[in-house]
Amino acid sequence: METDIKKDLVAVIHRSAEELHQKIDMQCDLVTTLLEKRAGDETIKRLALPAYFPNENKLKQAIMEAIDVLEESRKAFKSRKLELLRKKLTQVLIEAK
Repeated sequence: METDIKKDLVAVIHRSAEELHQKIDMQCDLVTTLLEKRAGDETIKRLALPAYFPNENKLKQAIMEAIDVLEESRKAFKSRKLELLRKKLTQVLIEAK
């Protein structure tokens, strides 16, 4: 009986692995098609980056929030360092787009 359970488990693992291989093949075909049709960089970035960098939007939002706070406190704190930081963060956001 224990042997039957092991055989069933092995069969499930093989079936799961086969399904994963099929999904990987589909993804390869999709990417190949996009690249062959010379999809624009923005399209490729939009399709690929969220999967690899899911926190990118969170980081951008945090930087924008920091810039807003620095902008609001600009008049209260006459600091050259804070001004440079605000400008640097703004430039990083511009370059990231």
